Amino acid sequence: MKIAYFDCIAGASGDMILGALVDAGLPEETLGGRLAALHLDDFDLKCYRVDKNGFSATKIDVLVKDDVPARHLPDIEAIMQASDLSGAIKAQAIAIFRRMGEVEAGIHGTTLDHVHLHELGGVDAIVDVVGALVGLEELGVERIVSSPLPLGRGFVKGAHGQIPLPAPATVGLLKGVPIVGSELEIELVTPTGAALLSSLAAEFGPIPAMTLTGTGFGAGGRDLPIPNVLRLLLGEADALPVTMQETLVMLETNIDDLNPEFYDHVMGRLFAAHALDVFLSPIQMKKNRPATLLRVLCQPNDTEILMKILFAETSTLGIRQQMVERHCLPRVIETVETPYGPVRVKVAQGDGWTKVAPEYDDCRRLAEAHGLSLREVYRAAEMAAVKVSR
Repeated sequence: MKIAYFDCIAGASGDMILGALVDAGLPEETLGGRLAALHLDDFDLKCYRVDKNGFSATKIDVLVKDDVPARHLPDIEAIMQASDLSGAIKAQAIAIFRRMGEVEAGIHGTTLDHVHLHELGGVDAIVDVVGALVGLEELGVERIVSSPLPLGRGFVKGAHGQIPLPAPATVGLLKGVPIVGSELEIELVTPTGAALLSSLAAEFGPIPAMTLTGTGFGAGGRDLPIPNVLRLLLGEADALPVTMQETLVMLETNIDDLNPEFYDHVMGRLFAAHALDVFLSPIQMKKNRPATLLRVLCQPNDTEILMKILFAETSTLGIRQQMVERHCLPRVIETVETPYGPVRVKVAQGDGWTKVAPEYDDCRRLAEAHGLSLREVYRAAEMAAVKVSR
């Protein structure tokens, strides 16, 4: 199995990812030839070597002649559908831009079809997303892992004026992704970089076990106190183990006097703070009082913030904490094409068997858009995922 590890030394952006792929062995001519399938004539690629604090890296500039001020999601989907890209690349690209659109729609309080993507809908963003997908395919990458993403502070100028960093779109796209703060007051992770890595990486963490076969450095545009590069490590690894083991924390508390309507809000805040799971069980306490056992499963470094939420949002006076071992199946995120549109699916494989779990939100959206039952769309995604995983 060929693994790509993105070591986000100074963050990640679309052009840094492209530069790292080219530096690791993706021929520039091949990249340009595959991008020609988009049938967009208003851009050129400029690829050259730069020095970043002593590191030789590849810098890629997408030179744009595009004069479209802003695109809607249907405009981008039309570009993808009219292209000569493979069905898999089309489906992945559309799914990534749809995630961008959903986040932007939430930020601006509008609908998915009416949200203006501004910078995210520019030709350079389209080239970055499609270029990354075809580059990974050309290099034969089967699994993607990324380091936690460093986020800088400060402000950047956007279509609506000054925007605080990290940009709201970046924050929205990184929900559920490990992040770490940086002292640098600059944009380290762009929305395009966040969308690509959060959509494609199967996991975030340390460098996985593999036999190193290649490296690449993609350069950012600015000179920083640290090397402004994204390092790509390519390697070969044995097939994924049947199960993986990890140490987690289980928080739990008994609650007998909280308005039941509040639990939805409490669970939303806990999941937003990276809880892995939140669940409720009915219990009987002393004096036969009916109550609710609230449990939260989380990574050890998220324990403190989750306990603060529990104390602030519930009536509890005490929380129990214990370490637990979880055995789980390794899984990858695939985007499959169904008759109703693209759906993200978790795929886990073992000794002769495959488990698939379509993304609920994707299936619900397509069911509502086509006037179908959720079950019908879910089943179509399952069947498409099984075919892809064979």
